Amino acid sequence: MNIYGYRNKFPQIDPSVFLAPLSVVIGDVVIGEESSIWYHTIVRGDVNYIRIGEGTNVQDASILHVTREKFPLEIGNLVTIGHHAKVHGCVVEDRCLIGIGATILDGAKIGEGSLVAAGSLVTPGTQIPPGSLVMGAPAKVKKKLSPEEQERIVNTSKHYIELAAEYREAFA
Repeated sequence: MNIYGYRNKFPQIDPSVFLAPLSVVIGDVVIGEESSIWYHTIVRGDVNYIRIGEGTNVQDASILHVTREKFPLEIGNLVTIGHHAKVHGCVVEDRCLIGIGATILDGAKIGEGSLVAAGSLVTPGTQIPPGSLVMGAPAKVKKKLSPEEQERIVNTSKHYIELAAEYREAFA
């Protein structure tokens, strides 16, 4: 893991967070309790801020970045960001799942309890209502998620909290 300050802004990372070796966290970044940043992931808060809530997992080879002055990145609690996702200058509310290889661009907002399908492209400024299944390029709302589907999203986050605890212990 590599943690770097930038322009006198330093990452604030809760001690319970698992940062995998080869992950990189730069600049004005806050990461909440029991979150995890996995292998080869870059969290780059250099020209604006990044806030990651509690119990959120950012899986392998994902890139989190911001836009100068206009678009910070805010990720809520119990969010899963799948492998190789790109999340840039947007808002992802609590209890969302961003699928493998999905891209979310500047000014977009993913409403609470939503699922962005693998490989989807959420274009700049797109506003996704809470509890939505979103897919495609460009991404479109396909349906409202059931309570059971939304619970599976939360369970994925809980699984990663447990997995991260095991990894923290293994690397201690």
